[in-house]
Amino acid sequence: GADASRLCEAGCVTRRDLDLVLLGATGFVGRLTAEHLGATAPDGVRIGLAGRNPERLEDVRSSLGGRAADWPLVVVDTTDRAALRELAESTSVVVTTVGPYAKYGMPVVEACATAGTHYADLTGEVLFVRDSMDHWDAVARETGARIVHSCGFDSVPSDLGVLLVAEAAAADGAGTLEQTRLVVRSFSGGISGGTIDSARTMAMAVADDRSLAKVLGDPYALSPHRADEPDVALPSDTAPIRRNGTGAWVGPFVMASYNTRIVRLSNTLQDWAYGRTFSYGEEMVFGHDLLAPVRAAAATAGVGVAVAGMAFGPTRSLIDRFLP
Repeated sequence: GADASRLCEAGCVTRRDLDLVLLGATGFVGRLTAEHLGATAPDGVRIGLAGRNPERLEDVRSSLGGRAADWPLVVVDTTDRAALRELAESTSVVVTTVGPYAKYGMPVVEACATAGTHYADLTGEVLFVRDSMDHWDAVARETGARIVHSCGFDSVPSDLGVLLVAEAAAADGAGTLEQTRLVVRSFSGGISGGTIDSARTMAMAVADDRSLAKVLGDPYALSPHRADEPDVALPSDTAPIRRNGTGAWVGPFVMASYNTRIVRLSNTLQDWAYGRTFSYGEEMVFGHDLLAPVRAAAATAGVGVAVAGMAFGPTRSLIDRFLP
């Protein structure tokens, strides 16, 4: 491969034109992120908005008002590697909301890793993160780029929640973690088209290559030290529908099969600081009433049918008529 140090030479040791570029600023989550930056970014932070459509970028910037009026606009397509390289070399950080990441994310990772530019995304795609690590970890280490996946609802509550619990246990002298669960009581909002498309892309990939199912089923799928992972009994990603200790009905949480991998990866990257007997799982509360187990069963079945349907061409076309 190319010499990463040479690729980074021009950009890594000199002052970049921008501090942060938001790629995908015109999308659903991109607009929300732009609004957040406009309201909370510290004074003096140099921010750019990037995307494919200049008119839509201008519309986003105009809607923000205030100091965002001077933010530069960068027209770039994720299929244009030269443009992505130029983008990465112009900024210290790229935040990308452009998914599915399996389709559009890897060239952005490549550009950032080779330019020594820090990177953050919102992915919830196991296969993409695994491929990203396999292909660009060594380059990023060479250039000093930090590639940080899953900085959204997948998997910030899970990842930081466990970190805080582990720190609290250590501060109390209680040692490391063992049986640890995240319980999702509720969340508002809907599922974006990008999230649906990510699930669709992974289902299609597995349908084309059945060996990928083994990767998805590995509880340590993202571990860079797979052979060193502890032999610990782990809870199923499809938690059984039951009453928990509070009397609430709980069942599977739709993102458990991804979030649990991220949390286990964080344990590994900290030399198993959460413990060598750390057993982590996630579940969701469906209520205390008589219909709660029915809702749990319906939600579980619905996810299963949707995933299976997306993997098969004719049913995928039918399902796509009803999904975002």
